[in-house]
Amino acid sequence: MNMGAKEDCSDAEKLSSEGSEPASLRQSIKPRHVFMISMATGIGTGLLVGNGKSIATAGVGGTLIGYLIIGVMVVCCMQSVGELVVAFPSLAGGFNSYGKKFIDPSLGFCVSWLFCLQWMVVLPLELVTASMTIKYWNSNLSPSLFVSAFYILICIVNFFGSGGYAEAEFIFNCVKVMVLASFIVLGIVIITGGLGNSGPIGFQYLKTPGAFNTNYNVFKATAGTLVNAAFSCGGVEFLALSAAEQNRDNMPKSIRRACRQVSIRMFVFYLLSISVVGLLVPYDSPMLMGSGSDTTHTSPYVAAIALHGVRIVPHIINAVILIAVVSVANSAMYSSSRTLHSLAEQNFAPRYFALLNKHGQPMRCLVVSAIVGLISFIAEYRDQEAVFVWLLSISGLSTIFTWTTICIAHIRFRNALKLQGQSLDTLGYRSNTGVIGSYIATAINVVVIIVQFWVSLFPLENNGKPDAVKFFQNYMAVPVAVLLYLGHKLYTNDWTPWIRTHCVDINTDRDVYAPSDDLSTKGVVKLAPAVQSARSIASSALSESPPEPISQKAHQPERPSSGS
Repeated sequence: MNMGAKEDCSDAEKLSSEGSEPASLRQSIKPRHVFMISMATGIGTGLLVGNGKSIATAGVGGTLIGYLIIGVMVVCCMQSVGELVVAFPSLAGGFNSYGKKFIDPSLGFCVSWLFCLQWMVVLPLELVTASMTIKYWNSNLSPSLFVSAFYILICIVNFFGSGGYAEAEFIFNCVKVMVLASFIVLGIVIITGGLGNSGPIGFQYLKTPGAFNTNYNVFKATAGTLVNAAFSCGGVEFLALSAAEQNRDNMPKSIRRACRQVSIRMFVFYLLSISVVGLLVPYDSPMLMGSGSDTTHTSPYVAAIALHGVRIVPHIINAVILIAVVSVANSAMYSSSRTLHSLAEQNFAPRYFALLNKHGQPMRCLVVSAIVGLISFIAEYRDQEAVFVWLLSISGLSTIFTWTTICIAHIRFRNALKLQGQSLDTLGYRSNTGVIGSYIATAINVVVIIVQFWVSLFPLENNGKPDAVKFFQNYMAVPVAVLLYLGHKLYTNDWTPWIRTHCVDINTDRDVYAPSDDLSTKGVVKLAPAVQSARSIASSALSESPPEPISQKAHQPERPSSGS
């Protein structure tokens, strides 16, 4: 396509891909860190604690259906984000900039701020959960004592930079992977009667009381598990958030590997582990959160072992759950600070937060995240579980908005490539699920938002009658999103609904790869020092063979002038 065709683009459309030259974050994250981030980062409160309420409400059958639906969406979404992050590794703001660049600046503003607020909220949420987890051992200990210890630890790790975060996450995630795998094996041994005092359990809890909680509307109860499932899966997108701090030489290879691991993560650590819990814990167990019992602070994974008379092991699992929760809190401080920094780079937040210290750290943003983390001292509050539910629900829907934006951005990127005459062979990594996967993931996310509206307005706990408190408790992210979107539209006085496809800038900040006949490298070789523009490579990439990256453009190519 003739680049002159962009002459009819509005000023807002031309500015959608422009921003200030970003200061460089230090590239301290290695391929092994990326691998473990994709495997286990984000596994914490939602899966290990919040699932107790899902199983108590919907049964293990309903919970598994919810996770299966969200799992399909996550796999498709991660393929999309993998393609985009390899194409635009140096884009200021990472995937938080996709909405602004490919769809609409106001949508980008809205979703980026939601993502930032989400992870700022998750930090105190996880620290509160840590204090709840401690109560398994002693309910008389002061929660503030442990919150203080974990808070200080997380601050120290993050103030050492991305290298400190990555190493801590690598260790935390290794522990989570090993223990979850061990739990699955141990659970199977207990189910078959090889351990514990219950004898062979088999599938007896699927018969009595059953796989689904028939005390509620089964369909509505199953639909109600979707938001917690989404929250539980949050964190897989961190491999894209950390792109600016990853080693560029091996990025296509490490991202390809990481995207492949997401499928393993969803099947083993989510679907398989929940199945084992469901076979060991009936949905009417008083140990599950949401059952109304005084012991509802217990993780369903701990209950799965403790109910069958196995000693010591529940204490080990509870300790690992504590590590997992602290791990997510660590990720929350990292992601919220980096997102605030990206907002400033996009001029969506004060430029004060765009500045880095001499070590390439967004120290000012870290201070803000640390201040928000002080909310965690609500752990002393008597009704801390009610606060837990509020924070969990707000975070869950925010995740859905982020994933939806990523998938729509991928669709717009592919459409722009086609319209502007650029070959898919110029991509360093191509989504295995293609545009169809992005459409599927978007459709699932839209259904989740609609279903959550229904479940929130007519909650199960109120016999299906409208409940304003429950509605705002579970749907707060939607009105916040609307206010952010309309507020930005009013501020900019730009009511264009979206950037037209031929106006989408797919050249700025893009790394372009040329095709090669060498299949042995699977398109991944060391980048050559030659510097070429995106346009020149794209126009010369006529071969149909698989892509092999042979050159990388400068991170900040010539930006289109206001008259282009």
